[in-house]
Amino acid sequence: MFASLAAFANLSPFDLGLCLGAVFLAGMVRGFSGFGLSAILMASIVLILPPIQLIPICYVLESAASLAMFRGGVRDANMRFVWLLVLGSAIGVPLGLWATTSIPAETSKMIALCLILGLTLLQFLKIAPKNPGETTGPAVTGVLAGIATGLASVGGMVVALFVLSSNIPARVMRASLVMYLFAGMFTSALFLTLYDLMTMEAVKRGTVLIPAVLAGVMFGSFLFRPSLSPYYRTVCLTLLGLLSVSGLARLAF
Repeated sequence: MFASLAAFANLSPFDLGLCLGAVFLAGMVRGFSGFGLSAILMASIVLILPPIQLIPICYVLESAASLAMFRGGVRDANMRFVWLLVLGSAIGVPLGLWATTSIPAETSKMIALCLILGLTLLQFLKIAPKNPGETTGPAVTGVLAGIATGLASVGGMVVALFVLSSNIPARVMRASLVMYLFAGMFTSALFLTLYDLMTMEAVKRGTVLIPAVLAGVMFGSFLFRPSLSPYYRTVCLTLLGLLSVSGLARLAF
């Protein structure tokens, strides 16, 4: 059974096992923080699959997670903030995808891991834009998040960094991130198709991994408590930092 799934996904059984474990962990992070799914996957699986193959898989899994979390997101999100982010992201995503498809696989792996590590450090140090405008700030953040999505599928981390400077309550922050990622499904699908990245192989791999991400999201959502959100954030950022550093070390040596 497991060997058949691995063959269906065109992965070795060992690699599929690693992917399933990483996807469950990433789903759990997404469930209690509202973001981080693709960042965890990119940092942990990028040495098995290059970003150009991982980005459409992340899209499939983010879509499944967004649908699972939609109800709570639409209830609590700041939708004006969300739509400004989505409009900006629609400009940035094709730029990031163009860069990803124009460079060698090893270079794109390095860029993805460095981007994740850099965003993680900025969040750890709480370095965020000061007094961003209510319209300009989210729109510009959306463009940058779109570029990061196209490069490494980590636009949610850029948005989370912006939210740090906005004094948004944890519940609203989580819901707004959920709705941003949900709405971004539609623009991302368009550009992934235009760049011929949404292949049948990516769909097969994503389909095999969906049960693991849904299980992780359900478990993470069960764990979510607004009063404990600072601890979740520290754990997530520590994990992302360790994964990206170890990935860079393996690429270098």
